[in-house]
Amino acid sequence: MTKALIIGGGIAGPVTAMALQQAGIDAVVHEAHSSGAEGLGSFLTLATNGVDALAAIGADKRVLASGFPTPGMVLRSAGGRKLGTVATGSPRHDIPPSQTMRRTDLYEAVRNEAAARGIPFEYDKRLVDARETATGVQAIFADGSAALGDLLIGCDGIHSTVRGLIDPQAPAPTHTGVTGSGGYTFGVPVRADPNAVTMIFGKHGFFGYAAASAEEVWWFVNLPAAVGPTFTGGDLRDWLASFFADDAGPAARLIAAGEDLMPLTDIYYLPHLPHWHSQRMIVIGDAAHAPSGSSGQGASLVIEDGVMLARCLRDLPIPEALRRFETLRRPRVEEIIERAAKVNRTKAAGRVERVVQGLFLPIVLPLLARGKSMRRTYEHHIDWDERVA
Repeated sequence: MTKALIIGGGIAGPVTAMALQQAGIDAVVHEAHSSGAEGLGSFLTLATNGVDALAAIGADKRVLASGFPTPGMVLRSAGGRKLGTVATGSPRHDIPPSQTMRRTDLYEAVRNEAAARGIPFEYDKRLVDARETATGVQAIFADGSAALGDLLIGCDGIHSTVRGLIDPQAPAPTHTGVTGSGGYTFGVPVRADPNAVTMIFGKHGFFGYAAASAEEVWWFVNLPAAVGPTFTGGDLRDWLASFFADDAGPAARLIAAGEDLMPLTDIYYLPHLPHWHSQRMIVIGDAAHAPSGSSGQGASLVIEDGVMLARCLRDLPIPEALRRFETLRRPRVEEIIERAAKVNRTKAAGRVERVVQGLFLPIVLPLLARGKSMRRTYEHHIDWDERVA
């Protein structure tokens, strides 16, 4: 039986292992850290196409239990004016709507689902090298151990080690010009559209929030900065709130009362990677094509990748399967990455540009929401039973 060595135990690793198992392929997940990814990151929205991909391998129910539905986005100006709405879902009634959840809950849900299916995880396995042979691949880890398999799959994120092993000349991730943070606030009443994430184009920064319950609001900030400064203690909270002090929305109040603030994080993306694979090694997810957070598609594309790669490996010999996977996936992911890059430029806009945005967004948003590109993104469906030619 074919054996896959999966590098990375975040979201992509467990999902890919489950999809491979469903395709009749053994997989072992190797994680660099001593435990899983619990406690890392703030929150995210898993779009309907990501939910649909999980459903293809029967892994959607455990994941959906950890989130709340947010099938739309409401965009507002710094003065509170509603600029428009954008649906972030599929018209298919058999697919649950987009779900907002803590990143750590998504990590835990996919890992626990994989463990329940008997997927083996090995921790403290930081990859340092890999060697291909005519019949397989050997992974070499920092602790001196090694593992043999028929192929190696890099699910190790935007700062991937596997990417550099496949192509030492691979480009480095690109800074988006935006830095971000986030947090959770309790007991502060806000005007929140039900079942939606509200996005505010502030005078000096971009702010998003969603009501997880009547008492709890989750929020994030994106600020135009080439490299974010370093803060300790309450200095970060005060600095973030200062960007929204002149805005009409609830941003300053939510930040001032926020808890569990995420460290200020510079946001990167990987727009185009020339080589996704060699003969027996491949990178998927953020290791191959990381969009910025503005796409709303990071986790969903990662999940799609795992399911699609498993289908290709089920139906084709390894080298051909890797080539076919790239052919099928590259146009889709790079279209989404490019669209997200345009959104990022609005987040890093100056004050005059924000005034212009306020004038044109009410006109542009309805057209965007009905556009073919958005429909291709959210209505994407993977038919597990369809054979990969």
